[in-house]
Amino acid sequence: MTTPATPIVRTRFAPSPTGYLHLGGARTALFSWAYARHHKGVFILRIEDTDLERSTPQAVQAILDGMAWLDMQPDEGPFYQMKRMDRYREVIARMLKDGSAYHCYSTPEEVQAMRDKARSLGRKPRYDGTWRPERGKVLPAIPAGVRPVVRFRNPQDGATAWNDLIKGPISIDNAELDDLIIARPDGTPTYNFCVVVDDWDMRITHVLRGDDHVNNTPRQINILRALGATPPQYGHVPMILGPDGEKLSKRHGAVSVMEYDKAGYLPEAMINYLARLGWSHGDEEIFSREQLVEWFDTHNLSKSAAQWDPKKLNWVNAHYIKQSDNDTLARLVAPRIEKLGGNPTAAKLDDVMGLLKDRAETLNQLAEGAMLFCGPYTRASDELAAEHLTPEAQVILADFAAQAQALPAWTTEALSSLIKATLTKHNIKMGKLGIPLRVAVTGEKHTPAIDAVLTILGRDTVLKRLAEYNFQP
Repeated sequence: MTTPATPIVRTRFAPSPTGYLHLGGARTALFSWAYARHHKGVFILRIEDTDLERSTPQAVQAILDGMAWLDMQPDEGPFYQMKRMDRYREVIARMLKDGSAYHCYSTPEEVQAMRDKARSLGRKPRYDGTWRPERGKVLPAIPAGVRPVVRFRNPQDGATAWNDLIKGPISIDNAELDDLIIARPDGTPTYNFCVVVDDWDMRITHVLRGDDHVNNTPRQINILRALGATPPQYGHVPMILGPDGEKLSKRHGAVSVMEYDKAGYLPEAMINYLARLGWSHGDEEIFSREQLVEWFDTHNLSKSAAQWDPKKLNWVNAHYIKQSDNDTLARLVAPRIEKLGGNPTAAKLDDVMGLLKDRAETLNQLAEGAMLFCGPYTRASDELAAEHLTPEAQVILADFAAQAQALPAWTTEALSSLIKATLTKHNIKMGKLGIPLRVAVTGEKHTPAIDAVLTILGRDTVLKRLAEYNFQP
């Protein structure tokens, strides 16, 4: 006896291109992608672009750019709903023929009056089924000059139930559901209908999406069943809240994920952080993309809303920066240095990254720090020089410069030894040499470790800048 083969897991991410790929959408995409990868299935990208007034090519590109930055390339797609209009019309025609859909000639004003009447009677505001065909029912005369919508003939008895992959069992009485419009007067299909046909045709087995879609699910299940299709399994992910507990908005940082690229976040860090917003694997906070795929399961998705924490994101990003090799960081930071007006080839950039990365939270911070070596040199202000380049300091710096000139090797180790020897010779503490040396060589009072800074700047640059002050021993 043979056992039926288990269907291949097929998930989808189906954004509407009415704006950028925001954080909530990126997290939904990530969960769908990780679920498919975990089960060695197929991840599909579908662009739901039927909202012609709001969908734009720029928004489509923003979504594609965001997916590419996060390295969540689909196995199939992107598919565009506007290119599938003939298919939707074909299915609507079939439903009209078999009676699971019908033409409704009620005008929007008449439907609003129906809703107002129901509300006044304490009932749920809804379309009253005037044009719904029933056995023995005489329909009104078709009004002249009115183009009808097409409504789905929703079951009126029983309930539509599903075992939500995240929320658990959910059941909604069919009597609570309206006869949904599935095509507008101009024949354009509506969102809920297009989604159903797409999920059916693309053989979607699992749908992970935001819990703002819970009310759409029973309607979509009923349409699928009317078409003779098996509904996918649904899981509805709770929303992301801002740090103040309110719905995440632009003031919290709910911008395009590409803005986080511009701000200097690594895609690996964003993937790690987004995954932990509503999903967990024990107490693991830091994990690779490969570990996420290995561990991911809907059983570990939270039923409660997640909270966006910019400080936590910075902590995660800092970790990934520290773990990155210097060459990779140099490649990522070089164009950011150029945007700041610096020259990334002015110093050995991988060494600069090695010096700075332990204290940086973003690539932009690395670029700003690198300007010490890659930006134009500006001598210390008169005020700073007067405070720190005192006659006593000038004597010490002149001695240091003379000894540095004679160093056989310009290395961090050699410079560190020279600094210690100078402190001993003049019987001073580090501040008496380190701060004046920084001010004279970099024009700044605070820098990373001075021996490493001098090493990267190079012998010629350091001695030239000290010589410009004409310090006398």
